[in-house]
Parts: sequence; C-alpha cells; structure tokens
Amino acid sequence: MSARTIATTNGTMSGILRKLALTVAGVFCLTGAVCAAELYEGESALAEAAKKEGEVNSYDTGPTWANWQALFDGFEERYGIEVTFNDLGSGATVVRLDKERNNPQGDTAYYFMPSAAAAQGKEVTEPFKPVHFDKVPDILKDPDGNWFCVHKMTIAFVVNKNLVKETPKSWADLLKPEYSKSVVYLDPRTAGIGYAIVLACAYAQGGDLDNPDAGIEYLAKLQQSGNVRMIEKTTEFDKFVKGEIPIWITYDANAYRAKYIAGLGDAIDIVIPAEGTIASPYAMSLVKGGPNPNTGKLWLNYIMSDEGQGLFAKGYVLPIIPGFKMPEEVADKFLPAADYQRVKDVDWVKAAEVQTKLAGLWGSKVLGEN
Repeated sequence: MSARTIATTNGTMSGILRKLALTVAGVFCLTGAVCAAELYEGESALAEAAKKEGEVNSYDTGPTWANWQALFDGFEERYGIEVTFNDLGSGATVVRLDKERNNPQGDTAYYFMPSAAAAQGKEVTEPFKPVHFDKVPDILKDPDGNWFCVHKMTIAFVVNKNLVKETPKSWADLLKPEYSKSVVYLDPRTAGIGYAIVLACAYAQGGDLDNPDAGIEYLAKLQQSGNVRMIEKTTEFDKFVKGEIPIWITYDANAYRAKYIAGLGDAIDIVIPAEGTIASPYAMSLVKGGPNPNTGKLWLNYIMSDEGQGLFAKGYVLPIIPGFKMPEEVADKFLPAADYQRVKDVDWVKAAEVQTKLAGLWGSKVLGEN
C-alpha cells in the first residue's frame, strides 16, 4: 500500500507532512508511457497546478472501506501524487476540522452524509462542484457544493442458505415462525447501520421521518416473534462469514463482500426486500483553507469521474451517479437494476436531527427499556 497515513498525536498532526518529490515528463506520462486522454475538460490544467502542490490529505478515507485503496492507487498512478489519509470516523472528522479551522491540515473530508452537513454548519467546508455534480440527486448534495455524496450503500438481507431452508423475500417474511432465532442486526443507538435499518423499516411499512411509528412497531413485532437471534453492538461480518448468523440485515456492500471477497459465493442470497428499503449515502467536501486546494479538487474530481465511480463499483459499492454503467467485470455480480428500484433516497440531514429520539423510541418499544 503506497498511500500514507496521516500521523496523529492526541488527535492533532504530529508534524508537517513531508512533501512528495516527483520528477515527471508530463502529467499523464509519468513513466514515459502512452499519455491518457482527459477524464473531463480541464483535467490537464488542474493536474499541472496540483503537481506543484505535490500531495493531498484525505480525511477519513480508510483504505479497507468502500474500496478506497483502489482509488488511492488509481489516483497515484494517473497523476503521480500520493494520497495521505486517516481513518477517524465521520463525527470525529467534523471535530478535527473544527479544531484545525485556524490552521487546516486536511484538503478533503469524507463522512456519512449528516456529518457533511454538520461540517458545513461549522463553516469548515469550501464550495466546490466536481465533475458530474449536476447528476447527483438534489437530496444528496448541498446546492452550492459544500458537500456532495460520492457513493451509497443499501439496507438488504444476507441469507446463509446452509442455515436457512427458504430465503425470505420481504420484511413480512421475517416474521414467519420458520425464522426463529435467525435474524441479526446492529443496535441503532450505537451504529449508523442500525439506525438505517430502523428507517428502512419505517419506509417499508408506509411511514417516513415524520411518521416512523410503523417501522418501530414492526421491529417490536420481530422481537416479540422470537426471530431475532442477536442485536449486536459492532459489525457482524466475521460472525456471518464463520457461519454463525442465518439472516443478517446489513448493507449490500457487506453482502457482496461476503459473497465475492470472503468467498461464500452461492452459499448466500442477497435480498432487497419486496416492500422496499433505503440507501445510506456517504459524502465528501473540499476543506476550507486546505493546504493543497488544487490537489484537493483534482482528488474530488477523480472520485466523481467515471473512472473513480467505477472503482467504487469494483469494490461492490454503489456509485452515486444514477444509471451509472457498471464495469464489465462486476456488472453481473450486482443484483438486477430492477431490485434497486425499490430503494429510496431519504433526507439524511433531517434523519440525523431525529436520530436520538427514534433510537430512544426503538429502545423503549423493541427492548422495553424505560
């Protein structure tokens, strides 16, 4: 792995990050090989300006999540500029940007969509509209470009067919007695995926953010049915791969990872439930006053380019651009596009505002806590 980790001591930079010295013949002819065509108009000029800065500091893009390592590698190969990263978490990234507002160290930041809006509210983001910005649905971006979503993940069922005779196709199916002690999902009070599951159930039962009671009531019924095996505090991926979980409600990206990367293959089914579900989007921003603004813009443009979006897809993460043509090598590994028609984009900024209330309601109605 050639990308570098941003060094931290007590949550701050341990020193000035060293510059990457590169001597190149041309922006896209780094090894004297054939030059590449521009990914978008103006790429060459921006790359020349970025080369003078020599590096990009990308906050919260941990390489093992969402196929970021492949994007690091693609960016570095194309431009000869190394990506320096950290893996703070969404909320901690906002805190870090706020602490560094008088001496910004990051160039770009990546976070779950509500945290992007929180960063904008603290005035630590810079308006920037990357390539394909106009194609991003309005609900998934700030109109001025202070943040914009770059990919999303969908709440789905992952079913171990060695443990389950008949794969459930709907939220209603999960209530059937044959799925006794089979269902596992994350606690919505401690995990973003868990909260997304609460919202998915609300929308599937005909509710929404203003009327979430039906979703809470559904999860209460699921609990009362005896079909919930465990409500976990942390990710259940390893337990699922080991064959300890019959039915796992999680992101589709985790499901594809289990199927194709962990090697479970045809032993599992991936299901978008018949009543529908929701997507969880992840966003990025250009950091206000960042040390390498041109490289930051070049990095964000690369992420949003066809090449960058395709690299998300190769890691089994859904690109944010509607109707994006999947790379040939993975196109037939995703569920059919018709299944994803049942997936709804929701206003996650509003969802974050009511998260504490709904998570508390879940604890009361589902677990019987006061």
